[in-house]
Amino acid sequence: MPTPATIQRRSDLDWLRVISVFAVFVFHSGLFFNTMDWHIKNPHTYTSMLIVSFLLALWMMPLIFMISGASIYYALGARSVGDFIKERILRLLVPLVVGIFTHIALSVYLERLSHGQFAGTFFAFYPHYFDGLYWWGGNFAWMGLHLWYLEVLFVFSLVFLPWFWWLKRPLGRRILDRFHSLLAQPYAIYLLALPIMLLQIAFNPNTIWTGRSWGGWSLPAYIPFFLYGFFFAAHEQVKDSILHLRWLSLAGGITSILAMFVANQGSAEPTYGTINYVLVFALFGLAAWCLILAIWGFTLRHLAMRSPLLAYANEAVLPFYILHHTVLLCVGYFVVQSALPDLVKAILISGSTLLIITGLYEFLIRRSNLLRFLFGMKAQASQEQRAVLDAHQPQPDL
Repeated sequence: MPTPATIQRRSDLDWLRVISVFAVFVFHSGLFFNTMDWHIKNPHTYTSMLIVSFLLALWMMPLIFMISGASIYYALGARSVGDFIKERILRLLVPLVVGIFTHIALSVYLERLSHGQFAGTFFAFYPHYFDGLYWWGGNFAWMGLHLWYLEVLFVFSLVFLPWFWWLKRPLGRRILDRFHSLLAQPYAIYLLALPIMLLQIAFNPNTIWTGRSWGGWSLPAYIPFFLYGFFFAAHEQVKDSILHLRWLSLAGGITSILAMFVANQGSAEPTYGTINYVLVFALFGLAAWCLILAIWGFTLRHLAMRSPLLAYANEAVLPFYILHHTVLLCVGYFVVQSALPDLVKAILISGSTLLIITGLYEFLIRRSNLLRFLFGMKAQASQEQRAVLDAHQPQPDL
């Protein structure tokens, strides 16, 4: 098994990180126009947009958790446990807490305005932001709305840290090697879909913690993806299997999606505990795993190179993720009330948001060490230091 400290930065993980976060942006951009309930809605909604949202939700957050698991493998190879925990706090908890008390409050305010639950300025609303907990009838967004990922990743990182650290010891490495020897068997990588499928059908979707309010999945269902990311990073040869099987993975994902629609017969979500529920959501888990392998495989085939664009986008990805949801709501709140055609509204919302976030990042966040700290970034380095870091630093989560 390769030593983490000797492995240079992987461009495939960086590209996957950028692709998956952009998919989250597209997903949230579409929520104005699909038939799901959301913070702010366009007067007219479309079932076709619901299908787009479903197809993105299948793989985007599971892929992000896989990347996060892989990132931890490299991070533990370059840091002590104490340094790793410190890095988790600075990179995840600082932007989470800052966000909860600033721009996330603005998001809740816009939702209350849109739903006719408050009238007045943001400054008049802010004291009421602390009236009760969001999801339980209150306003305080304890999970950070879309920043829940940072919160969950911090918990996952600490809960599984003893196991990850043990897997780096001699006995743990031998067990990992046995696991990797199994993965080396033809098509064995698809067997990893089984835990995902079982978790999909096991948990009651009608509770907050096990419901699909977390990016389209329950929280426990993200655990296999998180662990697989660590295991895959510990065995780089698995990339060859993912690359070789990319077309089969794509075919398996498409076939599973079609079978899921046929099994559900176009009706509403089947009742938990029924045979139809088991079949539909087992196929859901299988489709997700196949699509992730396909996306990863095609990334290895076509994007296995570094570039200035990738270096810039990869550094910007965490601030982009943190800001995109709030900026979308700020722009969308005014645009959906206009008389513009819906297609023009969608382009205006997404395009304006991209321009605003790019401007905020380039001219404010990127150039200020204080803002970099608040957004979970490292202090700005010199050009020479940045070239070295870009090639050798451990993979970040986002």
